[in-house]
Order: sequence, then C-alpha cells, then structure tokens
Amino acid sequence: MYFEIKNDALKSIKNSLKKLNYEIPEDIKLEFPPNPKMGDLSTTVSFQLAKKLKMSPMDITTKIMENIETSEIFDRVKSKGPYINFFINYDLFSKKLLETVSDNCGKLPSTGKKIVLEHTSANPNGPLHIGHIRNSIIGDSLKRLLKTAGNEVDTQYYVNDMGRQIAMIVFGMEKLGLNIDEDLAENYKNNENQLDNKIDHQIGQLYFKVNEYINENNDQKIEVDNLIKTYESGSNPEKDKVFEKAVNDCLTGVKQTLSKLNVVHDDFIWEGRFVRNGDVDNLVKDLIATDYTKADEVLCLDLEDFGIEKELVLRRSDGTSLYSTRDLAYHKWKSEQGDSVLDILGSDHKLAIKQISIALNLLDEKSPEVIFYEFIILPEGSMSTRRGVFISVDELIEEAISRANKEIKDRRVDLDEEEINKISEEIGIGAIRYFISKVSPEKHITFKWDEALSFERGCASIQYAHARACKLLEKCGHFDLNEEKLSLSSDKIEDNWNLNDSEMDLIRTIAKFPLVVEESANMMRVHPIAQYAQDLASAFNKFYKSEQVLGCEIESARLLLVDKARIAIKNSLNLLGVAAPTKM
Repeated sequence: MYFEIKNDALKSIKNSLKKLNYEIPEDIKLEFPPNPKMGDLSTTVSFQLAKKLKMSPMDITTKIMENIETSEIFDRVKSKGPYINFFINYDLFSKKLLETVSDNCGKLPSTGKKIVLEHTSANPNGPLHIGHIRNSIIGDSLKRLLKTAGNEVDTQYYVNDMGRQIAMIVFGMEKLGLNIDEDLAENYKNNENQLDNKIDHQIGQLYFKVNEYINENNDQKIEVDNLIKTYESGSNPEKDKVFEKAVNDCLTGVKQTLSKLNVVHDDFIWEGRFVRNGDVDNLVKDLIATDYTKADEVLCLDLEDFGIEKELVLRRSDGTSLYSTRDLAYHKWKSEQGDSVLDILGSDHKLAIKQISIALNLLDEKSPEVIFYEFIILPEGSMSTRRGVFISVDELIEEAISRANKEIKDRRVDLDEEEINKISEEIGIGAIRYFISKVSPEKHITFKWDEALSFERGCASIQYAHARACKLLEKCGHFDLNEEKLSLSSDKIEDNWNLNDSEMDLIRTIAKFPLVVEESANMMRVHPIAQYAQDLASAFNKFYKSEQVLGCEIESARLLLVDKARIAIKNSLNLLGVAAPTKM
C-alpha cells in the first residue's frame, strides 16, 4: 500500500514540476517524517532543485505548492518551510490496507536478478564458535531479505578441504592414533546431550591435541606437508577418502548447529574441485600472462602498481596452491553463476579482498560486493568455555535456551514441559539472532543476556506481541490457530469505523513494511528490518492496551487490523530467521 502512496506522491510532484517547466530529478527524495503529525510522507525535492534553478528551496516549494494536485488517497498536502508533506486519507487507506495485506505481506515483485551469496565458510576443523555466528546470521538474514525483495539467491558455504588444518586432523588419526567415536556422535545426534560427544566438537578436540603435538615436535611438520601434497595431487584415492570423511564429519556437526539457528545453505562448494579440475592452474597461467607476477622462491602477484605493498602469493615453492589461489578460482567461478557475487566477511579480511578484487579485475572478472562485520564478544564472566580455548555456538545456544526456559517457567506455571521447551527454544534462538541482526555490521557487539532475552525491549517482546495477537484472535471464534487463518473478510468492516490515533499509527506502520524491505535490500542491511519489527510490535502493543476489540461496535474492523498486524510481525521476524510463537 505504501508503494501506491509513494507513487501517487511522486506523480503529484512530477506533474507540478512539469507545469513549471522545471527539470524533473531522476531520483526524487521521499522520506517518513519523524512525527506523523508532520505528515505521512515528506519530500526534499526543493533542495535537490535549488542549485540548478538558482533559487532558494523555500521559493521552489512555494511554486510547487501553487501547482500541486493529488489523488483521493491524500487528505491534504502542506508545506512546512521548504518541505512538502503529504497526509494520508485514512478512511480510504485503512480499508484498502485491510483488503490487500495477505500472508505474503512484504514480498516484492521479481527483479530477474540472481545473487550468489557466500557466508559462514568456517574451516572444518572443529565446531562453529562465537567468532563465526555474526557471519552466519548476517548471511542468512540477507538471503531471506534479498529473496523477499524479488531476487533469486543462491547461498554457498565454501569448504576448505585442502587446508593445513584438515591435513593435521588426518595426521592425528593416522600417525597419533587419535580417532572419532562414531557411537558417541550418533548418540548425541539422537539425544542431543553432552556437547563433547558432538562430532565437530570431537574433531575440534582432536585438532587441539595435534596442534599441541606439532608445536612440541616441530620436525613433524614435514609429515603434514606431505599429506597436503598427496591430497592435492589426487594420486592416492584411499587417502582422499580419509580427508573427505574428516571434512564431512565436521560439516555434519556444523550443519546441526546451523540448523538450530534456522540457517540453511543451498550449496557446499569444496575448494578441492578447483584444483582437481585444473581451474587453479589455468587461473595462475592467466595471471602470469598479465605480466604482474614475479617468481622467486614462490610465485606471487605484484600489486605495488595498485597501491598495495603486500604481494599476493599464488603458489608455494613446492608447487602446491594456497588458500588465496583457490579462493580466486572459486570467485572466478562464482562470478559466472549469477549477476552479482556477495561475500560476508570479518573486517580483518579487507586487505585480502582488495588483493582478490585486483586479481579478478586483471582477468576481466566481476569483483565481489562485500559486507564486512566487526566482531562479537561476551561480557567477562557471562559464560565459561569448556576447554578454555573458545566459546562454541552450541554453548551459546544452550545458554540462551536455558535462560529462556527459566524465564518461561517463572511466567507460565500452566504450561507443560513440552510446551515450555518449544517456546524456550524459539525465544532463545530468537534472542541470539535478533540481538545480532539489530546492530549494523560496521559496529562492534557486546552480547548482553539481559537485553537479548528481555520481554520488554528484546526479541521476546516482539514474539510476545505476535502471541498476544494470536490469543486475541483465537478468542473471537473466527481464527484457526493451527492454520493461523482468520475467516473474516474485509467486507465485514463496519461503516462507523472512525480511526483513532493508535489505529492510524498501527495501520501506518503495517503499510511501511514493503518499503522497509525495499530500502533494506537496496542497502543490503538487515538492521532496519529489526528496528521495523520492534516499531511494529510497539504500535501493536499500544493499540492492544488502549482499545477494546472483542465485543466493541467495530469488532470486525479491529479483528482484521489485529490479524494484519500479526501477519506483518510474523513476516518481519521471518526475515530475521526468528520464530513467531503463537503462545508465550
């Protein structure tokens, strides 16, 4: 609905400018005023035209206002200084909104564009830890947002199967007799107990032991190097199977963790494929042909002409490839899979991406768009690590669910254990995902449990608004809680519905959703969605507390409004990968 409003406002401005013979700016700025009493939409077009027309913005606004005409969707248009403010006709707008908001609220038309989005891509040498979680949540939420905004999105996890870490794990198994207990791992999968038994945690413990051993026995590094050479050459099929099993075992545990967080990848792309199929060798040859490479002990790309002192090493002295070379081959392949490539990376990767982008440009390939994020930390003393090395994502999830469980038990003595566990998981996972999503990636995050799990201002407050709406609708007798469907139609809206401030505020906020989706997708950021979900829940709670719904003279209109708010809350939470409980 706000798209219709926006288009009507733009049409009015353009027609006025045409009458004045003013050049129409390519992108006329429209924004939401900070206070709805100032209008529902506002334009700063007069500032855009001032320099070219050599007139003051105030004088331009006066001229535009003398010639402006609007559709019936607007109650009035007023100027405030140089600003032009549009006021919605809510009697007409509210009924149209209740007719048009459906289960796919927020979904935009297809753009015909395909985006290849890589995120998480942690080394398969142990469980995901606190340093990975922001990558996964930003990546998955962006996938949801960009798909809702009409794009085709393919999410990929780049698997580092040829790195030194995997060779060390294989070395530990073959030379040190360290093994994975498959029975314990299977028992964890079935019963979800004892994190130390989870297969990726077992591999992480094995890797830790091998690392300590190698540090104490430096001469054994050559053995690890030989394993890398053997696997890269593909000359020993039996050895390949050992490597592949180690990687797949770790990925099994990683996928379990991601699944808990509601994160699913479309593809897992193994870097080894680009070595085995010759892509890495061909890429190196193409880079040599650019005359920017030089060879001493190693082959590297000289980037000094591009303002980067650090060379990009392409091949080791023993002829084996490096992660950077394989990553280049992967990016070259990715650029052919879609219209654009998007990477989610920690801010410590900025130099590496500059190097890769220059190399890709030399080969006339697309450079990736990158969203860099700062790191997340836990306040000291809020959690203890199992091994004193890092805090795993599994531990963070366990802690969040445990804290949510205690909160629910304190609040709801009427629920059985199964219901409490389900709701606790929805709240715990929601707390993690929302707390991380609500902060722009450029800012550091300190994870605060009291804020994350707050029923007053955290994600739980938004989930609670959804549960409140469901409970109210269930009481009316027209709502199927299992299907989450209201059987009332918009032709039941009473003629005597005169909207008050809380109703208008809620309608205005629901209607903004598609525009927020569009703007967030254009800037490739999810934190505006998190803010929108909070604003929407606040508008709903204000309405819920101040207005009678059941048994009032305009019950049908208000029930429909509650249902449309419920849909918008649920869909906005879904963009963040957060469940919308029907009961809390």
